Amino acid sequence: MPCFQIGLRPEDQLLTLSFKVKPIRRSKIVTHDVVIRNGLIVDGLMNSAYPGDVAIDGDTISALGKVDTKGRREINAEGAVVTPGFIDLHTHMDAQIGWDPQVTPASWHGVTSILMGNCGVSFAPVRTEDKELLAEMMESVEDIPRHAILSGLSWQWSTFGEYLDSIELCKPAVNVAALVGHAATRFYVMGPRAVEEAPTAEDISQIAELAGKSIREGAVGFSVNRLKAHRLPDGRCIPGTFAPEDELVAIAREVGAAGGFMQSVIEAHPLDEEMRLMRKQLEAAGTHMLFSAPWLPGANGASAYQPAIDSMREAGLNITGTTQPRAAGFLSGLSTSILFSLRSKSESWRKLQQTPVPERLALIQDRAFREVLIRDGKAMELAQHIGQTLSSPKFGLPCEKTFWMGTAERPDYAQQPNQSLAHLAQAAGEHPVETWLRLQLESEGKGFFHLRFVNEDLSALPDYMGSDWVVPGVGDAGAHVGLIMDAGWTSFFISHWYRDTGTYSLEETIHMLTAKQNRVLCLADRGSLVVGNKADINVLDINRVEERQPRRVEDFPGGAPRLIQRAVGYRQTLVNGKVILENDELTGERSGVMLRNGGTI
Repeated sequence: MPCFQIGLRPEDQLLTLSFKVKPIRRSKIVTHDVVIRNGLIVDGLMNSAYPGDVAIDGDTISALGKVDTKGRREINAEGAVVTPGFIDLHTHMDAQIGWDPQVTPASWHGVTSILMGNCGVSFAPVRTEDKELLAEMMESVEDIPRHAILSGLSWQWSTFGEYLDSIELCKPAVNVAALVGHAATRFYVMGPRAVEEAPTAEDISQIAELAGKSIREGAVGFSVNRLKAHRLPDGRCIPGTFAPEDELVAIAREVGAAGGFMQSVIEAHPLDEEMRLMRKQLEAAGTHMLFSAPWLPGANGASAYQPAIDSMREAGLNITGTTQPRAAGFLSGLSTSILFSLRSKSESWRKLQQTPVPERLALIQDRAFREVLIRDGKAMELAQHIGQTLSSPKFGLPCEKTFWMGTAERPDYAQQPNQSLAHLAQAAGEHPVETWLRLQLESEGKGFFHLRFVNEDLSALPDYMGSDWVVPGVGDAGAHVGLIMDAGWTSFFISHWYRDTGTYSLEETIHMLTAKQNRVLCLADRGSLVVGNKADINVLDINRVEERQPRRVEDFPGGAPRLIQRAVGYRQTLVNGKVILENDELTGERSGVMLRNGGTI
């Protein structure tokens, strides 16, 4: 038996110690940082799922299949599906990430990379004196509280690159890519003239030059917003809404030359002109275009976009549309700012809207007051569409388009037209306002109605989302925080389109949440489980993955409220090899990186 002798001074006598030395067993050597074992691997590339292990060293996938050596951390994925991390191409986390580096709710739903700065609005480039205008613009367009933006961000930047530096210092939990917005860029160059005046040739040159500069500083693309509904607090359309063709083309040329892509939110009418303008931008950029593409019916059952898309793709142009995988819309309930009538002139409904949220339930529990609400509600006209509710005090909810989400843990987003508020009221022999109030009482003020105005017909979505130019998304995480909560779209896609309906196979489902999304960002090392790729990974209990009911919290700066949505079924989510979420709860790990202009810094 080998031994070691330690000799002391003679006067201290000789001390002899013996140590048993065990032979080294090679199989016990730790060679990987993490090993995910015994999962069903779905690589995101449409290859057949297969059982196996995933080894991770540092931030990189180092082995797939059978891994014999141990990891410093072992994750048991038995009975689970192992997938790439999900990618969300349409978020507005531009402000929230400054005070919520955990990037909720996206990080609760398996998302490991986000794209922010959509819809033409961003916080850079900016002059010091203009920061309040950008905050007000974001509040008006995306319903993010102005005071939260101004107090929750450092605003220690001017250029877009400096803004990205500030986000990087936040150490976000997920990877972040950002678009630079047309509104901020135009205002930086033109000042107040940017809102309503046509640009001069010199203006256009400077706007385009600044757009290209922002791309070279790290923006992955440039976003444009042409929706007339997106307005400043004073009612005017945001800068760039009516930008002329020569301005858009000049911007696209500079953006493409710098290696970025274009993103656009377009008007549905006139659609032909909007599609023509996108084609012009694509031709100038020579890269690709991402645009928000809610389902619009066209000829012969195809989407209204299809003829223009076919023409562009035949010409070799790269264009992708992103659409909600479920009906999207406002939430109507006691805890939102949307009640039965948003603009009602009735004293009773105005009082209910102005009452603090915690006190509203008690108010409608008062029978006398409730009868007044019912009387005044019956005097309203029922709207045919959301535009009437938003624009006129005489219209209540469009009841044919409003659906009760239930009181089960999982909200019901898949109700049929004959399950609308109008039909519920008819079946109960009530006026819709009575049904609305009754269900609020029965749910103790926690329940929501879902007011659909985008992708209302779920039956059209399977073929549409299956098109090779369409990706699911537009969850708007970080935006419309008091009105809309669609950020759980990835969990819905799995729970509804894969598990409930069987519309897509497991391989198709994961592909549409990962590699298909990454065709837009063009990240060489993400979006799929391949040796050498970054270890952005989900370990899913696929038979449990689903979204939970939205709820109101008050965790924005200054106690400002927002709606959130949690999920279940996520055993682990890893970002760059670190576990950021385990058993549906965030771990506190913040291992995301800033993704700049096509890659990681």
